[in-house]
Amino acid sequence: MTTSPSRTGSAVVLGGGLAGMLAAAALADRAATVTVVERDRLPDTASPRRGLPQARHAHLLYSGGARAVESLLPGTHDRWLKAGARRVPLPTGLVTFTAQGWLRRWPETQYMIVCSRDLLDHVVRRQALALPAVSLVDGAEAVRLTGDARRVTGVVVRDAHGAETRLEADLVVDATGRGSSAPRWLAGLGLPAVPEHAVDSGLAYATRIFRAPAGSGGFPVIGIQPDPRRPVPGQSATLLPIEDSRWLVTLSGTRGGQPSASADEFVPFARQVRHPLVGDLIARAQPLTDIHVTHSTVNRRRLYEKMTAWPAGFVVLGDAVAAYNPLYGQGMSVAAQGAALLRETVRARGLAPGVARDAQRAIGRLVQGPWDLAVAQDILYPGTTGRRPPAATTLLRGYMDRLMLTATGRAATCRALFDVLTLSAPVTGLVSPTVAIGVLRGPGRPLLAEPPLGCPGRSTP
Repeated sequence: MTTSPSRTGSAVVLGGGLAGMLAAAALADRAATVTVVERDRLPDTASPRRGLPQARHAHLLYSGGARAVESLLPGTHDRWLKAGARRVPLPTGLVTFTAQGWLRRWPETQYMIVCSRDLLDHVVRRQALALPAVSLVDGAEAVRLTGDARRVTGVVVRDAHGAETRLEADLVVDATGRGSSAPRWLAGLGLPAVPEHAVDSGLAYATRIFRAPAGSGGFPVIGIQPDPRRPVPGQSATLLPIEDSRWLVTLSGTRGGQPSASADEFVPFARQVRHPLVGDLIARAQPLTDIHVTHSTVNRRRLYEKMTAWPAGFVVLGDAVAAYNPLYGQGMSVAAQGAALLRETVRARGLAPGVARDAQRAIGRLVQGPWDLAVAQDILYPGTTGRRPPAATTLLRGYMDRLMLTATGRAATCRALFDVLTLSAPVTGLVSPTVAIGVLRGPGRPLLAEPPLGCPGRSTP
């Protein structure tokens, strides 16, 4: 008979969003106490919160991330679906116009969870906070780490009244997202500047929710993607059928082609992207919300794993390590897998001093593949700022263009593509001999002339 390892030591997680709650679940496997510190007052329902304005936009949780969530918090899948989320088979439940053409709706190989971000977070939050070791301190903000350059010993938090409290911890995890102060905190401990890469295409997002037409249950996810090879701003339109019979529609555009908050311009913008399908679908739909616009979408990669010195007792994960252009939809899945890696490391070594560096290196390896794919595309748009990718990444981009074309007409190639896009297989799977031969041969079928709205799950036309 096996026994569970004893739980010892204390951990503090900074950030009560998806990444933070999953990190708390990961640490609760071995820590006696896990305290989650969140700046916002977290709602008791699936409601918006002030510190996550981007939650209003389209969010996708791919199967690679969903499986990681389920491994950390068993039963989450069923709770999402009971609350109104949909499990969308891929590519069967997807109608997408890529830069190379329409993808066929082949039989399912992967899937994604589709719902509002508020519902997604709410279910995970309830699951994580139900764990005996996990407690929440909300309405409080981390202001600095305690300890020195060799070891972090805790964090100082400040409440809404300005009172400061010191929380001691064997391990502190920063899951505060894009706005993370970790570089400044580490500098305050005497550590050198954190190496950082940023690629900014000037992307802006505009989202509005509509009432779905009667009889549209089971409607596919619609995605109209830009073509980064064209020397024009990249514009996209995404339609997600979410809970309560609603359509969440997100429009995006890079520098020089951004959408606005004007209600009169929303449908025309959706119709002017590379195909008017989304605009035509919502033209007569009933709007349920105002239009929400977000501009903070820069790709930012902080290379913590490359630092020559790293303090014991401190880990950074999620968007605080790598934040991507949301168009690629991989941020939540990468964060979930990062939390799963943290659990694996802590399971093996507990909260021992060296565990932080091991976890940080594993997270760095995880985020690199999605980062390379994202910036290789974004750097092509007019006006994009940031470091040009290395020659190897440029070669990868040319190969990916050919692979995407092949995926429009070859089921095996499309399967390999979705295995990687959903973080269910490493990027190296795209250059396996079988896939490479298929890419060399090409799609083998003519491009679809129209969006494949009917006959899901079939390998033809």
